[in-house]
Amino acid sequence: MTTIKQKITPNLWFDRQAEEAAKFYTSIFKNSKIGKIIHASKAGFEIHGLPEGTVMTIEFEIEGQKFIALNGGPLFKFTPAVSFLVACNTKEEVDAVWGRLSEGGTALMELGEYPFSEKYGWTQDGYGLSWQVMFMGDRKMKQKITPTLMFVGEQWGKAEAAINFYTSVFNNAEIGDTLLYGKGEEPDKEGTIKHASFTLEHQGFAAMDSARKHNFTFNEAISFMVECGTQEEIDYYWEKFTADGGQESVCGWLKDQFGVSWQVAPTILGEMLQDHDKEKVERVTNAFLKMKKFDIGELKKVYEGEQQTNNIVKS
Repeated sequence: MTTIKQKITPNLWFDRQAEEAAKFYTSIFKNSKIGKIIHASKAGFEIHGLPEGTVMTIEFEIEGQKFIALNGGPLFKFTPAVSFLVACNTKEEVDAVWGRLSEGGTALMELGEYPFSEKYGWTQDGYGLSWQVMFMGDRKMKQKITPTLMFVGEQWGKAEAAINFYTSVFNNAEIGDTLLYGKGEEPDKEGTIKHASFTLEHQGFAAMDSARKHNFTFNEAISFMVECGTQEEIDYYWEKFTADGGQESVCGWLKDQFGVSWQVAPTILGEMLQDHDKEKVERVTNAFLKMKKFDIGELKKVYEGEQQTNNIVKS
């Protein structure tokens, strides 16, 4: 497996447990570390509710793949609509990873032998985040941890359309192996996706349909952050994701037509929020909290003190 520069980063919403969770996950997997930490400033307290100096976001890597944990509060809870598949070389590795991830959690599919793997299990960990742990056998592993989208309820049967859409939006994208439901595999419909792999910007993802009754769907607890270097990039992804029924939100957040949450964010924002000048950080924070789609030019002006933040509202 080769390490690639990530364009798309899973963003995980925790109820004030982001730092604790990041340390837990990095303790389980090899090639893991804690990365950049952004602390809350005085600005925006009425929105985020975090005392000044506490952790707002914390980046971490597990198996060389970057994640961001956010102290977002109790508003959103993880659901199995998005899970992370861990590809294991040996059955012993499955046992070890499963043992840690299932501590204080709930098994959704008990660890055991299945037609598609000699050793596999699906669990929600103690924080509610869903993991699939699988012995890969002779199958080649291109990526250790794969975000997997499950289309249920109103989104059931839309996995193929979603894959086609995502691979049309991103560069360096392709559809991989696809396994369809066959005749008689009720309640699922023949021809819908049992499991499909695809890549976006050389990063692996997977998708599946499930017609079974589920009391969950996609929500903001897991979003995918697309880091953009230019305003043109931000405009491009914002337009693509909000088309055909997508929904704008605030601070660069949106939902696409399938209900999956994304963040379209300028790379420079993270650098600004780590500045040692508290006044600059507060100005930028006050500005971006009022924006929907991020405006890099406005952020730069506010950062340099060239513009007031009172009336900045971007759509």
